[in-house]
Amino acid sequence: MKEIATILGVPVIPYTMDEAVAKLTQDTLQRKRNFVVTANAEIIMMAQDDKEYKTLLAETADLILPDGAGTVWAGNYLGYTVPERVAGYDLYLRLLEEAARNKIPVYFFGGKPGIAEEAAAPGLHVAGCRNGYFSAEEEPEIIEDINRSGAAMLFAALGAPKQEKWLAQYRDRLKPSLLMGIGGSFAGRQTGMALPSDETAQPFWKNAGAAKIRFCGARRKKQEKITKYCRQI
Repeated sequence: MKEIATILGVPVIPYTMDEAVAKLTQDTLQRKRNFVVTANAEIIMMAQDDKEYKTLLAETADLILPDGAGTVWAGNYLGYTVPERVAGYDLYLRLLEEAARNKIPVYFFGGKPGIAEEAAAPGLHVAGCRNGYFSAEEEPEIIEDINRSGAAMLFAALGAPKQEKWLAQYRDRLKPSLLMGIGGSFAGRQTGMALPSDETAQPFWKNAGAAKIRFCGARRKKQEKITKYCRQI
């Protein structure tokens, strides 16, 4: 068992991408349950202002992975060994590849009407799809549809923290072994978003100083949260 990197009260397990994919695929094949969260700095800061969300991350999630350069930098800065980022979108795509290879049925939940359906790929067993527009009264029907589908992996694209809160609320009633929130990943796949290859992806974790500068200087709209995050580490 890897040492947990506790970052502002959020317990991050520093698996590499390959380790995370192998564990989650094997666990799913063995019907072991995992509620997965990929935590970037924004999610960690969101938890500081939302006690319910922070409790969910600390006590309910089974596996929190280091999504983003800021999480990798913070973990290493605090003295833990966090070898690389496990970006949620990349992990989602890798798990879809494993699902197709191992004939694991998946369910897509969330996004605009039609987006989930277009997330399907050749060779992938899509057990069901449901858009993210629903009322509280429709939730029992959604849960029933997910369970009836026979899906072993459930990907929810409802945005954070809504997707994690929804999965946590109903995890005891949901039958899929893997529960994972993926933000807007359906939309990314539907529009053909290009991903960096292993050869071109920048190894943020190899240069903590550069990672901090890149992270703390990114996106002016998020500058206030980013500055607060860096000061609290």
